[in-house]
Amino acid sequence: MVFAAGLGTRMRPITETTPKPLVSVAGRTLLDRALDDFARAGVETAIVNVHHLADQIESHLQARRAPRIVISDERAKLLDQGGGIRKVLPLLGDDPFYISNTDAFWFDAPQSNLVALARAWDASSMDAALLLAPTQGSVGVDWDGDFDLTPEGRILRRDGPKPYVYSGVGLIKPQLFAQETQDVFKLAPFLFEAAGKGRLFGVVAQGLWLHVGTVAAIEEAERAITAAGG
Repeated sequence: MVFAAGLGTRMRPITETTPKPLVSVAGRTLLDRALDDFARAGVETAIVNVHHLADQIESHLQARRAPRIVISDERAKLLDQGGGIRKVLPLLGDDPFYISNTDAFWFDAPQSNLVALARAWDASSMDAALLLAPTQGSVGVDWDGDFDLTPEGRILRRDGPKPYVYSGVGLIKPQLFAQETQDVFKLAPFLFEAAGKGRLFGVVAQGLWLHVGTVAAIEEAERAITAAGG
């Protein structure tokens, strides 16, 4: 499930005419960077939700061959991430599925972080597992981090600066949403509830993580890629 429906308000004025997933960094759109990673990891189908400037995203995706794209149309109402997932639950089946934002990516990872996440998955102990990046050293991180980890890899929420940020990518059980009846709701409370039960885990990603959430972050990301030899 690739989240491409957001308004991209922090990246205005660019996103007044170009949806954030189609913003290019070093010659490739953010959306293509995400989908290319999934294709290389062997993911066969990606559900992409659309709302803001949806026609542009749909047109752009027509040329893709892998993964196979299924559009979830949210033109009539923006459902937030939780609601976007609930809308497509019939398409997802009963197995864990990937979730992915489109405002960040990895560069120069020695192996697939998506495959590493799948290999770490343990359905008996996990309701969700998130890919994390170091707060220090990642590009475009302008906050004090999101999570800490136990030695066993469980995600901890606590006050103050934290060593890891959520990369926007995870694996999650569809059963978490089985009792939800709202159309519009956030994803985060479901993750926090899993954390409270000790069933939210984190996997620290390899490579340089670049968060591109603002106009200034585009140039910062491109400088970092050039400095890294990209």
